[in-house]
Amino acid sequence: MPAILIHGVPDTHRVWDGVRRHLTRTDVEAWDLPGFGAARPAGFGSTKEEYVDWLVERLERVGEPVDLVGHDWGCILTARVAYLRPDLVRTWAGGNGPINSDYKWHPLAKIWQDQVEGDRFMEELQAEPFAEDLATGFDVPIDLAREMASRVDGPMKDAILKLYRSALTMGAEWEPGLSAVSAPCLVFWGALDPACQIEFGRKLGASLHASAVIEMDCNHWPLLQRPAEVAEILEAHWSLHTSA
Repeated sequence: MPAILIHGVPDTHRVWDGVRRHLTRTDVEAWDLPGFGAARPAGFGSTKEEYVDWLVERLERVGEPVDLVGHDWGCILTARVAYLRPDLVRTWAGGNGPINSDYKWHPLAKIWQDQVEGDRFMEELQAEPFAEDLATGFDVPIDLAREMASRVDGPMKDAILKLYRSALTMGAEWEPGLSAVSAPCLVFWGALDPACQIEFGRKLGASLHASAVIEMDCNHWPLLQRPAEVAEILEAHWSLHTSA
């Protein structure tokens, strides 16, 4: 039963590199979502539903239930998968991805969701200022912020805009299914996140009947700020549900 790690925005599978270095198990894969370091299939529109469908299809090919983990949009999408296809998910863990009707999208998301402002933002985006914004606003280590920003290419910009524009009412649409998720769940959350506030981590944990909501002393990217701690949290969660 492998572990599958799913990134968020504006990331690729590399956001998990630090966590993976601290994991003891070897059957771990981190996937790139289409448009985020990976090609998009023909006709792929980068909506939230299409990303869920893509994950389901890819997980079906694994051939057995997995330990599914997501951060940011990866958290949101994988929780939806766990609801729609419980047969594919042995355990679930995720963080810093709100799924709640009361959640108000953060200011940058609102820019991306605006047809004019979002397009302008992406056209004017430059890697170094964006990296500095990630470092100052979200406490991302500057070298990792620069690496992240350097990978925001044309396909990723387009995918981000389409994803966020498909998700204006995501919370209201997807929150009701959370209580039906049957896989054992764990929430880990950077409690200092200004964009995805800790209260929504607590609400996600309650909706999922999670075994715990671990509030971490860091910002939006625990994977980058506290990789060893995230690895320890995940392995403890998985070990609780290892078949004898």
